[in-house]
Amino acid sequence: MSSAESKVSGNVPHRPLAGRVALVTGSTSGIGLGIARSLAGAGASLIIHGLAKPGEIEQIETALAAEFGVRVTGSLANMASPDAIAEMIADAIALHGRLDILVNNAGIQHVAPVTEFPVEKWDAILAINLSSAFHTIRAALPAMRDHG
Repeated sequence: MSSAESKVSGNVPHRPLAGRVALVTGSTSGIGLGIARSLAGAGASLIIHGLAKPGEIEQIETALAAEFGVRVTGSLANMASPDAIAEMIADAIALHGRLDILVNNAGIQHVAPVTEFPVEKWDAILAINLSSAFHTIRAALPAMRDHG
């Protein structure tokens, strides 16, 4: 069987992630949205997350669901808040019944000379770029283990 034949059978695309649920943080634009699109193309249901306005995230949800035929829900969780992260994971599991894939993609940046770098910006960068990955993994791992 050729590579193309193994991916497509009877004009139905091979969907190796069908039945799986993926959460991609920072996925309302850019690289994160590209990752979400790839996972949806492989058949995974999605929880997208980002800083989009509520109406914008709903538009992205609708577009992805229509294009890929998968269930898509969105989250506006504050990735600097461990409680908000835990709630996002719990909501994802409650809505989708499971969580199989976690992509920690959310990130922010601020550029300034160190002598002018605002402390609150530094703290936010650490919270979102570093600590949020720990908090999402910590909250998601038990459910992910439950489904192998």
